[in-house]
Amino acid sequence: MNFFIGCAVWAYKGWVGELYPQGTRTAEFLSLYSRRFTTVEGNTTFYAIPNQETVTRWRTETPAGFEFCLKLPRIITHEGLLQPQIPAALKFLEGMQVLGERLGPIFAQLPPSYAPTLMTDLVSFLEAWPHSLAPLALEVRHRDWFTEPHASNLTALLEKLNVGRVLLDSRPIYTGDDDPQLQSERRKPKLPVQFSVTAPFTLIRFISHPNLAVNQPFMEEWVTQIQQWLQAGVRIYFFVHCPIEERSPNTARHFQNLLEQHGVAVPPLPWNHLEQPPNQLSLW
Repeated sequence: MNFFIGCAVWAYKGWVGELYPQGTRTAEFLSLYSRRFTTVEGNTTFYAIPNQETVTRWRTETPAGFEFCLKLPRIITHEGLLQPQIPAALKFLEGMQVLGERLGPIFAQLPPSYAPTLMTDLVSFLEAWPHSLAPLALEVRHRDWFTEPHASNLTALLEKLNVGRVLLDSRPIYTGDDDPQLQSERRKPKLPVQFSVTAPFTLIRFISHPNLAVNQPFMEEWVTQIQQWLQAGVRIYFFVHCPIEERSPNTARHFQNLLEQHGVAVPPLPWNHLEQPPNQLSLW
């Protein structure tokens, strides 16, 4: 399976009644989520490092074929230089090994303050990563990384070290009106989208607009690109965010259906094969 799709989290109470059945308890969220999507962007590890008991439970509650793409903790990536944090990063990775085949790529999200002037520090960190334990992907947010010669230098480094590129697409939330509901997500940087891969896999973070129609042209563009990459053997993880989190699952489902409508060879979405609940009584 070379295509995985999901959301940023699984423990969201607002999904009860649509993604999850009415009456679902919080303890059941992960089990149900992992039987509807095939991956999750583990934002939870960015804020707190789970203990081994918790990580073991993540594995036992999810089916074969499901993968966690966990974010490195912010105490590693957002506290200055990376090189001093190498031991902490390796310890984090070691703790996640209990996930076994459920462990997908780990990704490091660097803050907007981390500039190309810190390239030597970045090289030291990436070179220390043990790729045999888990692939690593990188997301940069300082604008200079997207200008030359820094863009080419970063691409060459990632390709050399077999590090994946995290592709952040925030264009939808900067399109259209100034809906106040978008303000929280507009803290995400407005950066160019780089349609390039640097390793046998890539992570795509699609920051969707609450209005599905606004997303459509950007989704169509991703359909074309994903089809090309899948044909080239690239392993793709596609994550949907939304300022109104209630809408993320259906937006992801819509994108899956769009891929299928265009004949892209993607695995079926487990959610689409669950028994559908009875339709509500018609008013007519």
